[in-house]
Amino acid sequence: MLVQLPPALQNLQLPLRLRLWDGHEFNLGPEPNVTIVVKDPQLVAQLSHPSLDALGGAFVEGKLELEGSISEVIRVCDELSQALLADDESDQPVRSLHDKATDAAAISYHYDLSNAFYQLWLDSDMAYSCAYFETGSETLEQAQQAKFRHLCRKLRLQPGDYLLDVGCGWGGLARYAAREFGAKVFGITLSKEQLALGRERVKAEGLEDLVELQLLDYRDLPQDGRFDKVVSVGMFEHVGHANLPEYCRTLFGAVREGGLVMNHGITAKHTDGRPVGRGAGDFIERYVFPNGELPHLSMISAHISEAGLEIVDVESLRMHYARTLDHWSERLEDNLEAAAKQVPEQALRIWRVYLAGCAYAFAKGWINLHQILAVKAHADGSHELPWTRDDLYNP
Repeated sequence: MLVQLPPALQNLQLPLRLRLWDGHEFNLGPEPNVTIVVKDPQLVAQLSHPSLDALGGAFVEGKLELEGSISEVIRVCDELSQALLADDESDQPVRSLHDKATDAAAISYHYDLSNAFYQLWLDSDMAYSCAYFETGSETLEQAQQAKFRHLCRKLRLQPGDYLLDVGCGWGGLARYAAREFGAKVFGITLSKEQLALGRERVKAEGLEDLVELQLLDYRDLPQDGRFDKVVSVGMFEHVGHANLPEYCRTLFGAVREGGLVMNHGITAKHTDGRPVGRGAGDFIERYVFPNGELPHLSMISAHISEAGLEIVDVESLRMHYARTLDHWSERLEDNLEAAAKQVPEQALRIWRVYLAGCAYAFAKGWINLHQILAVKAHADGSHELPWTRDDLYNP
């Protein structure tokens, strides 16, 4: 039986080949460099309205295979989706329940996958957040160390400062702040796998007197202003829009008067926080970050301000995150055989699409990354920040 392509696919000019389960091939344009291997006959009809969620989901579930470099696969599939679907501007912002149990389960789903898996494609400190490329030519290792340094400089860390690290991950920033700046650090995470390895590394570096890592929800942090500085990296994406006021108030209550708070996290393109169009945000919600919600810069800034903190500096690192994700994706692709031994096949498919897709999304401006520095001013309105940023770039 001869299979006919849906009419919508017949006039495209894309470097894409469709190979069907029976061996038949159709080129959708000249010189295809990406091949979609359709294993489920029902997918042929769905390809006439190919949302990014549907394409990604079919790959994750083994209903189709993808041939070609993963970065080209993402680009060509987006062009296919864009040619046949309009961005749905009517999508509503995601609103999810965010209690302690739900958040703990979501964090465990993502971060407790396998420490050995993450070690295959992260840097040696396992910094799972946007790196900082001072010239653009740095290695991933160099750029992640530069990120740690950039954050510590923005916080004007001094020897003896008590730093709270909210969402400390595997403890790379906490150890760096202690080792290079002499800070005392209290870090919290909801991931048991991260905590175990983080504590091992603190002990291995002999930093137990300076770094303490705990399994703790941010809502249980002390509110007595005991910390001189607060840093939160890649954390508030998990908080949820409804809980952002409480999150910001908690950071305010944890830091002393005159202290600084740094929030480093992914922000939405749309001011109401709705996900990007054609299903990319839906894919991440379904497979990667359950209950993740991205606020726009204006939304998180409003909540920081309403909590009583004064925003003193904002920096976009969107292109830095695109470069970071390119590094991660390339490193994972170079280690697929080893990765397949660490995680289930479906998980590996998810992460391949996720890393390459996010690199593309940041490069295209679908999402952003902002570092927001705020101060808890003294009662008279004063603070100790320098008059300029000169100390950040000319130490």
